[in-house]
Amino acid sequence: MTLTKPNLLPALEKLKQTLAGELKFDSLTKTLYATDASVYREVPLAVAFPKTDEDIMQLISFAKSHKTSLIPRTAGTSLAGQCVGNGIVVDVSKHFTSILEFNKEEKWVRVQPGVVRDELNRFLKPHGLFFSPITSTANRAMIGGMVGNNSSGTTSIVYGTTRDKVMELKTILADGNTAVFGGLSKKEFEEKCMLEGLEGEVYRQVKLELSDPTAQKNIEENFPKKSIHRRNTGYAVDALLDTEIFKEDGLPFNFCQLLTGSEGTLAFTTEIKISLDPLPDPIEVVVAAHFESINQSMLAAQVAMKHPATAVELMDKIILDCTKESIEYSKNRYFVEGDPMALLMVEFTGKTEAEARSKAEKLIQDLQQAGLGYAYPVIGPDLVRSAWALRSAGLGLLANIPGDRKAVACIEDTAVDIEDLASYIDEFDKMMEAYGQEPVHYAHAGAGEIHLRPILDLKKKEDQEAFYNISLDVAKLVKKYNGSLSGEHGDGRVRAPFIPLMVGEENYQLFRRIKYTWDPDNIFNPGKIVDTAPMNTFLRYEADMQTPEQETLIDFGHVGGFLRMAEKCNGSGDCRKLPASGGTMCPSYQATRNERDTTRGRANTLREFLTLDKKPNPFDHPEIKEALDLCLSCKGCTSECPSNVDMASMKAEFLYQYQKQHGIPLRSKAFAHINDLNGLAGIFPGLSNFALSNGLTGGLMKSILGVAPKRQLPSIQKVNLRTWYKKNYAQLPVPKKIIKTIYLFVDEFTNFNDTEIGITAIKLLRKLGYEIKVVDHQESGRSALSKGLLEKAKKHADANVKVFKELIDGNTPLVGIEPSAILGFRDEYPKLVSKELVEDAKKLKFHTLLIDEFIGREIVAGNIPAHLFTKEKKKIKLHGHCHQKALSSLSWTQKMLSLPENYEVETIPSGCCGMAGSFGYEKEHYELSMQIGEMVLFPAVRDAALDTLIAAPGTSCRHQIADGTGKKAKHPVEILWEAVL
Repeated sequence: MTLTKPNLLPALEKLKQTLAGELKFDSLTKTLYATDASVYREVPLAVAFPKTDEDIMQLISFAKSHKTSLIPRTAGTSLAGQCVGNGIVVDVSKHFTSILEFNKEEKWVRVQPGVVRDELNRFLKPHGLFFSPITSTANRAMIGGMVGNNSSGTTSIVYGTTRDKVMELKTILADGNTAVFGGLSKKEFEEKCMLEGLEGEVYRQVKLELSDPTAQKNIEENFPKKSIHRRNTGYAVDALLDTEIFKEDGLPFNFCQLLTGSEGTLAFTTEIKISLDPLPDPIEVVVAAHFESINQSMLAAQVAMKHPATAVELMDKIILDCTKESIEYSKNRYFVEGDPMALLMVEFTGKTEAEARSKAEKLIQDLQQAGLGYAYPVIGPDLVRSAWALRSAGLGLLANIPGDRKAVACIEDTAVDIEDLASYIDEFDKMMEAYGQEPVHYAHAGAGEIHLRPILDLKKKEDQEAFYNISLDVAKLVKKYNGSLSGEHGDGRVRAPFIPLMVGEENYQLFRRIKYTWDPDNIFNPGKIVDTAPMNTFLRYEADMQTPEQETLIDFGHVGGFLRMAEKCNGSGDCRKLPASGGTMCPSYQATRNERDTTRGRANTLREFLTLDKKPNPFDHPEIKEALDLCLSCKGCTSECPSNVDMASMKAEFLYQYQKQHGIPLRSKAFAHINDLNGLAGIFPGLSNFALSNGLTGGLMKSILGVAPKRQLPSIQKVNLRTWYKKNYAQLPVPKKIIKTIYLFVDEFTNFNDTEIGITAIKLLRKLGYEIKVVDHQESGRSALSKGLLEKAKKHADANVKVFKELIDGNTPLVGIEPSAILGFRDEYPKLVSKELVEDAKKLKFHTLLIDEFIGREIVAGNIPAHLFTKEKKKIKLHGHCHQKALSSLSWTQKMLSLPENYEVETIPSGCCGMAGSFGYEKEHYELSMQIGEMVLFPAVRDAALDTLIAAPGTSCRHQIADGTGKKAKHPVEILWEAVL
């Protein structure tokens, strides 16, 4: 672990006291910011979270006086190492997040750099405008980062790049002074040249340099072809050369052209004024053309570009195969026919669906006439979003390739003229074959940009060398086609060493003179674009390093072990999306906006400490405990993370290992043994409930266990579900016809706390024609899992698999009511049970259903008709359980509740409710728990009309809704039972 230089600690402490924001230099924070989405790692000196421009000025002054540097950072999704460095990382994503000014008539907006692109567009949508560059990371990418990289995205063929949109930048220069850069007339430009200080100097220098005919010739001859609009190699002096200062018919001069794409190496941007576009036609359709070769798809891209397409995007077979293994994205493969080598996704818009489809049909006709492709499904407006989600997940999904060999970002940003694309790809593929590589193709095909990636193991010295050699050979190939080595991902560390090759030594030296005129002391993001270290140094892994193996109770063998599960995270930052983007992941980050509380941050922490560990117990690190503390084990990352990083399982395993060294806290023991405690309390339920609810005894119990005083503890029912079943099931009316027999899993929560829901479920299923059997079995083990008592959880899992393995099959399913309990059969059990039971557990998982899922499937099968239910009108707002959304689907609950003819179901677009089992009961987590609830769920429930029913399948969700809003939420089976005629 790299430590902060001791002689700077007093200075950092002093700086920390003077900032309005925060400055951190503990080992955990520095670990979190040692990487981005690239292959690089360098531990920073400190991490700053400025709140004001004055904070940034102080940081500049500090960096200058202490000979260190500032590395600007927003979402940290850069693929070229732009956010990695040994100075002070300056994260503006937490506080510089305001939309400052908006002018609808003139179609512009002024924002701070930490505004998320999709959040900005949500603000603009009611005004009929949007910020048009759309990257695959748009739900977490921030405007500052998009300016730094000159981001483009899928629609650049219509709308251009970020550089085309930036009107004005407010910056702080290396001398600590503020400068605003925007469009200038010739007169205004000359006035700027007369200014004293650094601002005047940068104008004088550019005038001097670009007025030189030799320099102009070097730029014209060595920069990429003008037809390539994705061009981000070095500094954009070619754009400045096209201004009226240097050409009579040029455009107004604007230094924003240079600063956009400069990766924070010239100045520190604090405000951004960008132009906006009218919203596109509202109806979108996508032609998903299927091809038997990459070459065919490239030729088809040329055909597509002759049509009014708004996006032309490519996915190849390797990426498509990755989607098969993803829980979340396998659902979006519905339009894939056969086993194509490539898909070309071509988007058309129209004012009506007919207009959009007409454009699509014309393309299909041209492709068929050209003999290109074998299938051309047209994806309609209702499904376009899911189709694009499949494509957007591509980069992250590549991390799912098993083992240490991964698709590496180094040559993934090349752009050539679209007319050269097919020939370029052919040469590229032959080159890759010479390296023994099967290339991965993922492309903005319409823009001539291909995200090609070699598969390498960067833990090996030979592959680190191949990393460089492949990059060099591709750079030469791109130069042959006069293309751009960096289309939209930037130069950073990975491509900057090849800039002299791409634009010539004279232009490279011009870049260096520009850099050191703007930044004489090399304060701003040094080692990017110019004077970069060799591109195969400062990697995440040392050459020929051995991956440490950890002995675990949960089986992580399917990914190569515990550490490799953490290493699956490629840094794409999907876990940084905000609540309005939908989904569950990552609730704690959405509330705190701290990198520590992302799945990425936790994975990086685990990777760093376990890789470098020297302790007898490799898990014995308080930093890991701190990073995992606010993980709610919601399992959102299990499905929504493109890499399927399973943080819930890793947290359970970590707690188990950590507690070997430090013991199991009393509260964890109590929660893990809640079934046993409830069993004891159930002997005298009235007395127990009095003790739980009484201010004196209940308060004392909460105080001893560390339970939040404001929480209401779940009460014990007079009769548990098992007892009720034994006494009453035989007395229920016998259906005329038994449709199917099921086994009901009586989970520990439904048995003692939600008994009425269990009774209602049995009555409902019996009424609908099902035989319900209940056998003796153990508790699910969910509480033990969540607290790291894995040996206890394993005992329960083993026992339950033994009980049900001979009883359950495709015709006789196991059905459960509480999502977190029953879905353990589907998720944890196969990884937790003893070796001799693994195959039984795997078979069992396919026949284990949440009750919502079972009823939904029976509706689809025609076994539960709508005429059995009321025609009364009802409105229902539905909140889904996290585990259900990750491991099953909320669509089954929607189908179930929509069965009565006039029941209208609205799904609340909430993620986690915030309770997450025992998490929200714990006093130190209570405030965060309620904050998570307030993001989406609580306001939606409060806003519901008095006669609107609130549905929530999860027991903890229902308790959270009650504590947070005072409203009662019902289980879906209760609502359906009330609707039975």
